Amino acid sequence: MRIGIGYDIHRLKEGRSLILGGILIPHTQGLEGHSDADALTHAVCDSLLGAMNEGDLGRYYPTSDPEFKNVDSLEMLKGVGEKLAQRGFHLVNLDTVIIAQAPRLGSYLSDMAKRLAEVLDVSPDLVSVKVKSSDHIGAIGRTEGIASQAVCLIESV
Repeated sequence: MRIGIGYDIHRLKEGRSLILGGILIPHTQGLEGHSDADALTHAVCDSLLGAMNEGDLGRYYPTSDPEFKNVDSLEMLKGVGEKLAQRGFHLVNLDTVIIAQAPRLGSYLSDMAKRLAEVLDVSPDLVSVKVKSSDHIGAIGRTEGIASQAVCLIESV
């Protein structure tokens, strides 16, 4: 068995769509980044890659590569899930948290968990998505960005 941890943060910006866990969230701003900037999915990818000792997301999807400009982060997660299977592992469980002051995300968490589970081809009960505010502290508290953390447990098949 192996564990992995992932983290990602992106700045909020006008004129971008807000996508978290592959779900489009209605909001006045979206996350800025080279891809679709889905901070939750990026943290999940990093946790899985870390558990496999395969580095981080930038190793496979570098921001310097125009091929990945505006790429759907769920496609990246699908690739990481395929690498997991190729390496002979399967996901035991995945626990995540989104840190955001705004918008309110509680009503979207179940959909995010289901979407991540679908892409990873696992039962939704293996994926947990939570949200916490930062109580108006720091850049996230000032609604300048959104961060996510993920931890996973994998085991050999």
